[in-house]
Amino acid sequence: MKPVFPPKVPLPWLKPGVFAGAFVPLVVILWRAINGQLGADIVASVLNQFGYLAIIFLTMSLLSTPLKIITGWTWGIRIRRMLGLYAFFYASLHFLTYLIVDQSFNIGTVLEDITKRKFILLGFLALMPMAPLAITSTQKMVKRMGYKNWKRLHRLAYFAGGLAAVHFILRVKADYREPFVFVSIVVFALTLRVIDSLRKRSKKIIPNKTL
Repeated sequence: MKPVFPPKVPLPWLKPGVFAGAFVPLVVILWRAINGQLGADIVASVLNQFGYLAIIFLTMSLLSTPLKIITGWTWGIRIRRMLGLYAFFYASLHFLTYLIVDQSFNIGTVLEDITKRKFILLGFLALMPMAPLAITSTQKMVKRMGYKNWKRLHRLAYFAGGLAAVHFILRVKADYREPFVFVSIVVFALTLRVIDSLRKRSKKIIPNKTL
């Protein structure tokens, strides 16, 4: 009797590589902060870099499905959840750095900032839907919620991505080119998903046949 081996997984290095590689920026940031290589305002630099990493990972997670639609490649789908979790991880670090380090956990000042400064409000609103997405990212939660309900909830990722991109636009003071790139990517990904959804629905409509 021939031994039964588990099926080979294509690109077996993909998930471990992404998992390890996504930690590298954190290590670099902390190393540079400890060694005084982040300029005069270390807190502002750390805040900006954590926020930048959050929007990069969030944007990459949103592009996973469009990549499959356009090319047929499925490897992006396999790491989509991991990318989304890292987006939440770095967004949380971004917020916690602001809350604890920058504002010394002064809730009153934070609430005042949220109500008076639009870019902080939008950043906070972008973070809020990412929390339930991270909590419900496991297969157990998919089964518990039901795939359709789970899928509806996870469409909030586009909402979070749009808010994060606008937050980035309002945050910068001079060069808007890079933030607009992120806005364009979010709009492109959402548009492609809508077109693909409409195409699939049209295929389900079977015209009546006359005998």
